Amino acid sequence: MTVETHWPTLPKGPANAPNVLLILTDDVGYGACSTFGGSIETPCLDELAKNGLSFTQFHTTAMCSPTRASMLTGRNPHNVQMGRVASRPTGVDGYTSVIPRSAGTIPKILGQNGYSTAMFGKSHLTPDWEMGPLGPYDRWPTGLGFDYFWGFLGFDTNQWAPQLVENTTFVEPPTDRPLQHFDGMMADKAIEWIGQQRAVYPDRPFFAYYSTGTAHCPHHAPKEWIEKYKGRFDVGWDKLREEIFERQKRAKVIPESARLNPRNPQIPAWDTLSPDHQAVAARQMEVYAAQLSYCDHEVGRVLDALKEMGEFDNTLVLFIQGDNGSSAEAGMAGVVYEQSLHNGYKEDFDYIHSRIDDFGGPDVAGAYSAGWSHAMNTPFQYYKQIASHFGGTRNGLVMHWPAGFGGASGIRTQFHHVSDILPTILDAANVAAPQVIDGVEQDPIDGISMLYAKESDGVSKRTTQVFELMENFAIYHEGWFANVIPTQSIDSDLTTRKPSGAIEDREWQLFYIEEDYSQSVDLKHEHPEKLRELQELFWKQAAKEKILPLHGGNEYTAGKPRLMAGRDSAVFRPGVKRLFHEAAPSTVGRSFEIESKIQIGEDQGNGVLFCQGSNFSGYSLYMKDGLLNFYYNAVPPYCFKVSAKKQLEPGAHVVKLRFDIDEAKVHSGGEATIIVDGEVLAIGRIGRTLRTFSNQDGLSVGCDAVSAISPDYTIPDSVFDGSISHATIRLL
Repeated sequence: MTVETHWPTLPKGPANAPNVLLILTDDVGYGACSTFGGSIETPCLDELAKNGLSFTQFHTTAMCSPTRASMLTGRNPHNVQMGRVASRPTGVDGYTSVIPRSAGTIPKILGQNGYSTAMFGKSHLTPDWEMGPLGPYDRWPTGLGFDYFWGFLGFDTNQWAPQLVENTTFVEPPTDRPLQHFDGMMADKAIEWIGQQRAVYPDRPFFAYYSTGTAHCPHHAPKEWIEKYKGRFDVGWDKLREEIFERQKRAKVIPESARLNPRNPQIPAWDTLSPDHQAVAARQMEVYAAQLSYCDHEVGRVLDALKEMGEFDNTLVLFIQGDNGSSAEAGMAGVVYEQSLHNGYKEDFDYIHSRIDDFGGPDVAGAYSAGWSHAMNTPFQYYKQIASHFGGTRNGLVMHWPAGFGGASGIRTQFHHVSDILPTILDAANVAAPQVIDGVEQDPIDGISMLYAKESDGVSKRTTQVFELMENFAIYHEGWFANVIPTQSIDSDLTTRKPSGAIEDREWQLFYIEEDYSQSVDLKHEHPEKLRELQELFWKQAAKEKILPLHGGNEYTAGKPRLMAGRDSAVFRPGVKRLFHEAAPSTVGRSFEIESKIQIGEDQGNGVLFCQGSNFSGYSLYMKDGLLNFYYNAVPPYCFKVSAKKQLEPGAHVVKLRFDIDEAKVHSGGEATIIVDGEVLAIGRIGRTLRTFSNQDGLSVGCDAVSAISPDYTIPDSVFDGSISHATIRLL
């Protein structure tokens, strides 16, 4: 008997399709790196630009998540529910942070056309309430179409002790080798995956998305790289802006007719700062520069690996230097700890100055002064969060593809937007955008392919683009640009920002950017009819693209999904580790108690019972040498410790920590009481408390995770040496 056999075929990519390496850095302004005239050395990107295409009118959305969502889906951000960052959604259509299945991503489409796909680094696309260890995973990177993911889910991470996820599992950074920066670890993982992919699937091209945490705060860099920049920024931001501007003209990455916008009046002149303020600011900039240079070096290692494998020439590299402009969020003094920003604390300058030698290292989580942000966005006005001006939205893009560009190289000045990345990649891969993915009809794609620009520096095929973020908005149309003037101050807190006032009272500007590259000559009085035309077009597009109603504060946030909503207690057992803050009970602004049943034996009595947070902010209930301790880190130097004086005897005990807050509001201090078997062993004062545990290392039972909250222990010795049956937390 003859049996006809049938086997599934192994997937293959389109004939001669290129590999694709999409690189995105974070919070890097147009004037930061040497490739676009900046003072920070980026030789890897320089080399790509020398032999590739450099786009000098490429635009992002002014903030992390909207840029990333738009880039991966090819749609404008509000059309995929990412009108704000994923960690600050609202319940309005266009702003929920829930990317719909009708917006298929680059990895989803390429994966269905024979590509292997992987992502490394920062995601920031998952709604907060979906970031728990049990998912749902639909909007984790693997749910969005990537075969493999290694990186972090939130808006940033400690570069020395990252909050790592591999696929859908939280993993610990290595502790058995010397301290390593995240960028180095990420390059290692990318090289390892690409090598494995080429060995196992040589007939399949790959798509790798390489998304660094650099140079978002915390600004962390290896010491030897920081030292390379020692003294380089002592000239200050005013002189630096002038130097960058001149280099940009010489490099022709801005036209000869471009103007340097004046210093923002909220930023003081460098020569008005005291010597101590100058010293602090200069060191902050040295760290930022070192981090970006080190990141470029690690990207170079990935490219070298492609060359060694023989894959470089047929790899389309798209390197976007920044997902928005450089950030001014740390205010005029900068900060030692970004957690101070998230918690609404103002750091004392004398304290900042006292920590100057720690900048960039593992014991701080700093960010630089807004004065440097302005310089890094030369020659433009404003900075990150400001979608109405190019300081927030214009970023350098280099495209490199020897096998596909046929020797074409040079400057390209066509106006483009980050939503154009998906169509460009599909065009290069000769893959059509599908009408249906996994049974779901797809929404229209807003972007257009940029590959036409390889032929020459000609007319832009993109004629219109709308911008909006946090009530700062603008529209580009056929060479003209109309925008409102921002109303918030440099150090405006994203979490408490008030609405900008009546829309009809907002002041508009008009620029003809065909002749005014840096958006510097307002023509609204000369061409009022053109301004009215663009205003009408903006409101028409805003209604079409789910931008309305405009809002920028905390409106429309009531009812946000939260896993602990409606519960005032939860029982956790050993094995709970790094539980994301949205899945944990919120102790913010209220009294609470933690009760744990433990068993200790002879020569035991060390380790963590219950904790939440990181070495930069959080609290921990732990034992040391048989003594119970409660440590509350409300961002250094505001750390408080309550310790029992009586050692626990071997055996079973019921341990309780009770915190009674002074007032039911954030930041309020209170009284901590340690109780064992009904006996009060210690009472002490906690001077102030946190507003948020966002983006820290999570909640753990029986150990600490990633970075030690208390200096009394390390991560390896934080594991409790007795036993815990369970731990209960109650909100009072």
